[in-house]
Amino acid sequence: MKRSVWTTILAISTVHVLAAQTPVSQSVIKGPFNEQEREQFAALDVIDTHAHIFHPAPNFTAMLNRLNLHIINILVIDNHGDNKVSASLPLERAAALSVIEPNRDRMVLCTTFDPYKFNDPDFAARAISEINHDFANGAIAVKIWKNVGMQLKDEKGRYVLPDDTKFEPIYKDIAEHNKTLIAHLADPNTLWAPPDPKADDYSYYMQEEPWWYMYNKKGVNSKQAILKARDHILKMNPTLRVVGAHLGSLEANFKDLGDHFDKYPNFAVDTAGRIPYFEMMPREQAIAFITKYQDRLIYATDNDHEFFPEADAAQAEEFWESAYANQWRYLATNDTVEYQGKLVQGLALPLPILRKLYHDNAVKWFPGVVEKAR
Repeated sequence: MKRSVWTTILAISTVHVLAAQTPVSQSVIKGPFNEQEREQFAALDVIDTHAHIFHPAPNFTAMLNRLNLHIINILVIDNHGDNKVSASLPLERAAALSVIEPNRDRMVLCTTFDPYKFNDPDFAARAISEINHDFANGAIAVKIWKNVGMQLKDEKGRYVLPDDTKFEPIYKDIAEHNKTLIAHLADPNTLWAPPDPKADDYSYYMQEEPWWYMYNKKGVNSKQAILKARDHILKMNPTLRVVGAHLGSLEANFKDLGDHFDKYPNFAVDTAGRIPYFEMMPREQAIAFITKYQDRLIYATDNDHEFFPEADAAQAEEFWESAYANQWRYLATNDTVEYQGKLVQGLALPLPILRKLYHDNAVKWFPGVVEKAR
């Protein structure tokens, strides 16, 4: 067993040496892993720190084992749309645990609190009680979502910011339990900008989630105000580990993201849904940024396609594995990948950096992510 793992790791190292010497192929590689790629990916002991899946399925379990993959399964309470599960914390928690239970060796829970109870007199006390119950049952993190700042209002009809004093006891409790806060606060700049069909995120938000479009909405918080409130949380809670989901919503300004790393030692970000922002950068700049901040970037996907009903399971499995494979090719090899019709050369990052992105940083910023699962 040990010999096969080290043989695979040696193979990865060889891939990087060869990648640095090999001209870029104009043939775009897509789809699931081939066998050699799968072995190299699996040898990294990958931890996907941001996913949402709420239906158990044999295909899903088989994929986790085949890819040697660990996942943090994240709760998000959202009252938009027709999905009653996502609007109910008890229902969503039960759904997430129904997936975690048969995959205890590979999955852990990131819990949350119900922000829509914000105006209740016992809001903070109830949230802390539920969070601590989930901690006692293996949860390793807590999620605060963008509806705080972009949707939630107080009793006077004002949009609530995430550094409101009502949240402070919750942050203190998370820190005292040595857990991590995953903060998805704000969203891409597109949502505050005039309509621009050419913007990278425009079609997604206009077609699938138009209710998040903030432009010209009366009384809404600016993106800057929301992120300033997030920074205030970092400053007021220096012992609280905060992982900013989706590059901390700083995807359009890597200089600002780097400045945040320099200023706040308790701040890291995940890459969920934001690998394309690296692909849009000049290759040398992407490599330089990842190299400089290799201890603060944590691999994640935001995959949420269901393996349910059973008729969709095979398609979902192919979608998930292709997502992992295509991102791995971009980060780990010299392969040519495609983003919005443009050919992009892979970064061929060295093995020590890949190990941090895919595994070590998750272990550091989410204590118990592997131990709790196993």
